Amino acid sequence: MQILKARYALRASASQFQAWSSAKCRTATTDSKSVEYKPIRSVLVANRGEIAIRVFRACTELGIRSVAIYSEQDKLQMHRQKADEAYIVGKGLPPVEAYLSIPEIIRVAKENDVDAVHPGYGLLSERSDFAQAIVDAGMRFIGPSPKVVQQMGDKVAARKAAIDAKVPIVPGTDGPITTKEEALEFCKKHGLPVIFKAAYGGGGRGMRVVREMSDVASAFERASSEALGAFGNGSMFIERFIERPRHIEVQLLGDKAGNVVHLYERDCSVQRRHQKVVEIAPAPRLDPEVRQKMVDCAVHLAKHVGYENAGTVEFLLDDKGNFYFIEVNARLQVEHTITEEVTSVDLVQSQIRVAEGMTLPELGLTQDKIRTEGFAIQCRVTTEDPGNNFQPSTGRIEVFRSGEGMGIRLDSASTYAGAVISPYYDSLLVKVISHAQDLPASAAKMNRALREFRIRGVKTNIPFLLNVLENQKFLNGAVDTYFIDEHPQLFMFKTSQNRAQKLLNYLGQVLVNGPATPLATKIPPSDVKPYIPPVPLAVKPPRGYKQILQEGGPEAFAKAVRQNKGLLLMDTTFRDAHQSLLATRVRTHDLLAVSPYVAQNFSNLYSLENWGGATFDVALRFLHECPWERLREMRRLIPNIPFQMLLRGANAVGYTNYPDNVVYKFCEMAVKEGMDIFRVFDSLNYLPNLMLGMDAAGKAGGVVEAAISYTGDVSDPKKTKYDLKYYLGLADELIKGGTHVLCIKDMAGLLKPQAAKLLISAIRDKHPSTPIHVHTHDTSGAGVAAMLACAEAGADVVDAAVDSMSGLTSQPSLGALVASLQATPLDTGIPLQTVSEYSAYWEQARTLYGPFECTATMKSGNADVYINEIPGGQYTNLQFQAFSLGLGSQFEQVKKAYREANLILGDIIKVTPSSKVVGDLAQFMVQNKLTAADIEARAEELSFPKSVVEYLQGAIGIPPGGFPEPLRSKVLKDMPRIEGRPGQELPPLDFDKLKNEIAETYPNITDLDVMSAAMYPQVANDYLRIRDKYGPVNLLDTKTFLVGPTVGETIEVKIERGKTLDIKTLAVSDEMTAAGEREVFFELNGQLRSVFIRDENASKEMKIHPKAVKGDKNQVGAPMPGTVLTIKVKEGDKVDKGQPIAVLSAMKMEMIVQAPKAGTIKSVNITNGQKLEGEDLICTLE
Repeated sequence: MQILKARYALRASASQFQAWSSAKCRTATTDSKSVEYKPIRSVLVANRGEIAIRVFRACTELGIRSVAIYSEQDKLQMHRQKADEAYIVGKGLPPVEAYLSIPEIIRVAKENDVDAVHPGYGLLSERSDFAQAIVDAGMRFIGPSPKVVQQMGDKVAARKAAIDAKVPIVPGTDGPITTKEEALEFCKKHGLPVIFKAAYGGGGRGMRVVREMSDVASAFERASSEALGAFGNGSMFIERFIERPRHIEVQLLGDKAGNVVHLYERDCSVQRRHQKVVEIAPAPRLDPEVRQKMVDCAVHLAKHVGYENAGTVEFLLDDKGNFYFIEVNARLQVEHTITEEVTSVDLVQSQIRVAEGMTLPELGLTQDKIRTEGFAIQCRVTTEDPGNNFQPSTGRIEVFRSGEGMGIRLDSASTYAGAVISPYYDSLLVKVISHAQDLPASAAKMNRALREFRIRGVKTNIPFLLNVLENQKFLNGAVDTYFIDEHPQLFMFKTSQNRAQKLLNYLGQVLVNGPATPLATKIPPSDVKPYIPPVPLAVKPPRGYKQILQEGGPEAFAKAVRQNKGLLLMDTTFRDAHQSLLATRVRTHDLLAVSPYVAQNFSNLYSLENWGGATFDVALRFLHECPWERLREMRRLIPNIPFQMLLRGANAVGYTNYPDNVVYKFCEMAVKEGMDIFRVFDSLNYLPNLMLGMDAAGKAGGVVEAAISYTGDVSDPKKTKYDLKYYLGLADELIKGGTHVLCIKDMAGLLKPQAAKLLISAIRDKHPSTPIHVHTHDTSGAGVAAMLACAEAGADVVDAAVDSMSGLTSQPSLGALVASLQATPLDTGIPLQTVSEYSAYWEQARTLYGPFECTATMKSGNADVYINEIPGGQYTNLQFQAFSLGLGSQFEQVKKAYREANLILGDIIKVTPSSKVVGDLAQFMVQNKLTAADIEARAEELSFPKSVVEYLQGAIGIPPGGFPEPLRSKVLKDMPRIEGRPGQELPPLDFDKLKNEIAETYPNITDLDVMSAAMYPQVANDYLRIRDKYGPVNLLDTKTFLVGPTVGETIEVKIERGKTLDIKTLAVSDEMTAAGEREVFFELNGQLRSVFIRDENASKEMKIHPKAVKGDKNQVGAPMPGTVLTIKVKEGDKVDKGQPIAVLSAMKMEMIVQAPKAGTIKSVNITNGQKLEGEDLICTLE
């Protein structure tokens, strides 16, 4: 201890000697009264956070030993570590009460040889009994005398002193009031508006403006309760409320000799809920005469009451130049920093020197020497969410990076990664102060500094502050206390993307809980980066059919296709091929990687099939990426090849009926984002559905390619339902309906070579000018032969997939078709070597999708497709399902049942969604061991799959030849039947209403997101929730996305041009927190980061409060972390929308939780006094 004292003595010697020398040289002219100089050797700060650190720094510079106190909840806070010594205070007391326990603070000070106590601001800083207790204990209080603290802290006494000193005042109560009845009496007598203020505290706590008599009682009760919690006394002061004032405060400094100086003024008009947000020194655009009168009044009042040390006199200034005394803050202010910057006076050091007994002249602080230079701005960065009504945001700071540089000062406390922001104290995180020669330059420095901040894990008000700083009225200095209220644009924020931290959370989630998307096989994704042949990126891709379409429109495009001499190809690799072979799981990441190569080398393709159908659903549901972004990015990289999509007629890309306006809007948006050709089909070839889709695609400006879904066998005279006459009749109707291209959609690969010649030749003979496009699958193995037959018979376009993605249930081989037609009149013009290079990429890329590889169960094609007629994609899915259920050996039985189910339903066209109807019935038959005869005999008593019932009702249209009877009547009984086109009676969808509903949960949604929600409501909501939580997971490489990184592995993630994240996985903690979380450690761009992830399996054994599901309006979650003060409802209560459910308290603020909708309380999940985290479930409605 002696060594420590010696160290403090040496550190203090120079500073103390200088002060002692100045005091010793006093003369009668410098002293108005005798003042004893007594050096301070140690200072205890009875506060926490940044103000405690501010005082510690001043002590260090003066060579004074600093002592901190901290509550149990603050044991990890930085102010404890910044002091020379730190001691716990108020052990066992609630968080705030620990700092309000005067006996405890006195005990710590006495036990540790403290000379003086600095109160900081807030807490006990304006409590005269605290100041008196310090003095009575033989220590010095660094602030005004207890008598002055009492007089100025009592707003009534301060008001009386102002009156006595001839300082202008606002009408108000003569003394503190404690009941709502007294408040009502004053308001009735003096009129409204009025303002309620806490009689024994400030900082906006317990402050309310009341404009309606009906609000007086409730506002008084809330304000009084808030004041009681913040200051230990709920007494209130009431005064008339002055409209549109500026809030100006004058900084004073007095000494024990009676000298008082002002350090000019600050403008604190930028306020929200009476809390200062941004302060400026000096006040801009203040009339010099008004300034002089104001500072003279402040100094006069201070001398009148015998004020010493630092303090502030606050005024309201109206637009006529009249100012009125509000109050005296007998303490240091939060915004003292900007006065220090413009005057170069260290207020905290001055406070300590005055407390030692030095006079202002001895400190060189005479009025004639105090000048201001430039303008300073202070922004209070708080942990509040400006996008959610500034509700407190608590939790762990995951990332902290500050803004610095010339002209910037930071006063902060626990601002570091890993710091925990608790709900118990004020939300102030860091004060940012800028200083420059004029106000716009100071604002520019502040703007730059705030933009440099990166704070993750908690929300901050930085977006709001940036809006303030960029407001022209603010930059002009023309602000008043209505500034924030009258500028709603300040609350329009561009939300921080927080991409890096969200991606770390995703990686942590996969590492702790396994894949975020279900994996179908045990084959792992390979650890390979597919090789992409180099392409000259600076060279514009060659001209293609896309340019013909752009220049001449759909008719010119169709004419060019028909006039082409060779065979044109459509590449299905980007959609149908991986839908058939890899469960549609190929990600945008891998499609875009090879897109530049395709653009440079396949410019003479008829089109790329790359969108629509199942890809839309799977992208959202399983790949957690936006299908619209996929389309837009592919178009950016492939500007020369037309894109083709599947449009399910009136079903668009969904599986149900939609209002007509949805289909039209969808096509319009698809064209805008880059789609060209719409292959419009209907699962039953139902013309009304087809015509609607064709009309929608045509009006959107797309190429209409009407498709006839092919089934049966036109070459077999025994199959009469779907004969040549049937298909020619359909072709006539579609061409008459305005299709630009006619497509034969052979979804099961049933078109045999001889049938192809018959069908295509017949259509070509009848419609010589219409381009014909044939789509097929290679399930039987005869795909190449069938497509060559089509070409020879007059087809203009056939489908193929690149070799490594062809065959089985995919399309025929692109390379085989190219090679077969080389040096013939139908030569495709595509070099075989180019196809080989393209195939090599996909051969490697395919291994990334091992978990979805169809060859895990399907080893070859099978010609029995001519018997069962199962479409290609469905064939793979049914086989997967059979093996996953342990029924792999029964797959032959499933195929047989599929054929029987098709015949039971009337031998229908089978393509999504009709193929699902047949598949569901087939599985129903196998699982229940039912034959076709059983179905017919027991139709009235069986519970059929939903899809079967809806099909028989007419929900997807009317099949050729009508519905099977008597099966339909037996199954439906008295159920309603749909006559005509299913969607024609649906009312139009209100897109604006849908967007507003989604925006309540996800404010930054786009019209594309809204359309996704119109197509797949629940799937889109799940996607938006995942995107909001995990960010752009589509930018991760495929192996990492599916199974996560390995420990020690480093990955690169390009989040945008010129911005790349280097992420190294370091470790996953073996230990769990009390909340069931594991800490996962990463190195992000060389900096240590960690995230906490709930272990979903291990935490099942722990009692953890449930969370409200985001977007579910039947679940009410805590809007902020806090303590439950009151529960307003019980189970079974009926509530209206907006009715109070509970009252929470956090960061000295009370929050009423309201019902988001009308309903009945199903369950109440909280108890009084319970501590909640954000989004903890409060109750459920029904």
